[in-house]
Amino acid sequence: MSYETLVDTATLVAHLEDPAWRVIDCRSDLGDASAGELSFARGHIPGAVYAHLDHDLSAPRTPWSGRHPLPEPATLAATFGRLGISAGTQVVACDESGGAYAARLWWLLRWLGHREVAVLDGGLQAWRAEHRPLVATTSAVDAREFAARPDHAAYVSADEVASLLGRGAAVLLDARARERYEGRIEPLDPKAGHVPGALSHPFSTNLGADGRFLPAQALRTRFSALLGSAPPSAIVSMCGSGVTACHTLLALEIAGLEGARLYPGSWSEWCRDPGRPVATGAQSN
Repeated sequence: MSYETLVDTATLVAHLEDPAWRVIDCRSDLGDASAGELSFARGHIPGAVYAHLDHDLSAPRTPWSGRHPLPEPATLAATFGRLGISAGTQVVACDESGGAYAARLWWLLRWLGHREVAVLDGGLQAWRAEHRPLVATTSAVDAREFAARPDHAAYVSADEVASLLGRGAAVLLDARARERYEGRIEPLDPKAGHVPGALSHPFSTNLGADGRFLPAQALRTRFSALLGSAPPSAIVSMCGSGVTACHTLLALEIAGLEGARLYPGSWSEWCRDPGRPVATGAQSN
């Protein structure tokens, strides 16, 4: 049996010694690039290896890109191979941010054709709360051959976003916190606001009070209220830099709404072009 959206802690515990399973720790902090790796060194799930958001799960930033550009497929495939992932490997991604960073790994693997990947539901908070084991020693991982099969239809560019919105052919969901969407604050990017026509759907609303994803039907109900009659294939997910947008894509998948796409550059790319329009305030829809 493979897991393609979520894995619970009990299931992971039962597979900690399974050589076909690989735990990837994706902890990160947008305000401190070293924080995730330091936290990993202090304690992590036995057998886990660490993937850095900036160094492993993103390409180098350019003057006109977003903050976390997609890596080149060949480069990303080499990273996955170094992390011990190959065909048939069941990957479990975890973090301590409600899946915000783990979902980026989930989407990247899916983009390259690897479907056996799931996010640890509840993350390391749930793991600790249940007194599951943590270790500070790093496990050696044998490199494997990862064959990339990139799906270039899984994402859209800034120009495509503008064209789709102009034709009324897409529903753009913005996963940032509502105060960033409305332009009341902007801690990371040079301009505040949102893409005109985008709908606010903070990624935190995909989670319950316990930090786990809401049940599939509850997620479906919430998305249906936003999407109306639009099919999942019309959905484009964005955020600040294409990271928490993947959380929305995972939630859609859990809800059974498959086929949505990612805008990887997201707000951090969009707002760098002075020719692109910017909106502020609450959504009018």
